[in-house]
Amino acid sequence: MRPWRRLIALLLFLVALTPCAAWADTATFVVNTNSRASFKTEAPLETIVGTVASPGGTPLPERAVTGTMNVDLAKPQDARGTIKVDLNAVRTGVDRRDSHMRSKDFLDSEANDANRYAIFDVKQIELAGPLVPGKDVPAKIHGTFTVRGKPVDRQAEGTVTYIKLTPEQAEQQKRFGFTQDNLRVKMKFDTKFTNHDMKVPQLLILKLSDDILVETDLILVKQ
Repeated sequence: MRPWRRLIALLLFLVALTPCAAWADTATFVVNTNSRASFKTEAPLETIVGTVASPGGTPLPERAVTGTMNVDLAKPQDARGTIKVDLNAVRTGVDRRDSHMRSKDFLDSEANDANRYAIFDVKQIELAGPLVPGKDVPAKIHGTFTVRGKPVDRQAEGTVTYIKLTPEQAEQQKRFGFTQDNLRVKMKFDTKFTNHDMKVPQLLILKLSDDILVETDLILVKQ
């Protein structure tokens, strides 16, 4: 082979390897059925807590909290992904109130499928230290929170915990969807109904605050 042909072949080989090397340690983590999300509003006359959790059972039913994250455990700050919460699954303990929240006046999630999900797109993660199995690491999670098609940038405070199972433990827990590498991500952040084109009626101003505290407790398992 002529020298210039060998050089071209070597360059093509290196170009082909570069993406593989960059992504070799990045894995896909998916949200497990044990995950949940909630919101809380505190008004002068009432505190309302709404919870979304995936029901258990076999075969697995449709999950209410879903999502995927691309994570390099050695560089978790570069993680990117999307978490989706089914707003039709919000439960506050009062059926009539739940039905009203799903209506066009608020979430508009029941009749309008485009508004069915609250979506958090993870853009950046700041960690106080490396991920060590079994240790809660404080984190700041930057992302975009979208409800009713209205996105707002948010910084969530929370913790990330790396849960490393032995092969024997993973074998025992695989029936529940776990693998050897798992992450538990807890986060909370503030938003407002008005950020997402929802307005609290004057009649309810003493029972429903415009301020919302959103919290999640996510279990992500490596695929």
